[in-house]
Amino acid sequence: MSTTPSLSLRDQLALDRTELASRRTWLAAARTALALFVSGATFLQFFEAGWTSYVGWGFIGVAVPVTLIAYWRYRRELRKLRVLAHVFTSVDPA
Repeated sequence: MSTTPSLSLRDQLALDRTELASRRTWLAAARTALALFVSGATFLQFFEAGWTSYVGWGFIGVAVPVTLIAYWRYRRELRKLRVLAHVFTSVDPA
């Protein structure tokens, strides 16, 4: 008779809260990157001075790594949570 241990409701809810917090963080970073991109496009489109084009391209250049780094961190956190959930729900061979 083998029983598979499972997470308690408290632990499952804690994992769910952590996943949702990670998602919120990813969405906040995506929103920040979008704001940077739009700001950069606005500088490029509506301002004629030479230095504003550098600012515009700088904002756009920063938006791309912000997006990539935030997404990478989000995926890494999800992988950690899935491994943690699997460790606590797997059967101990002993």
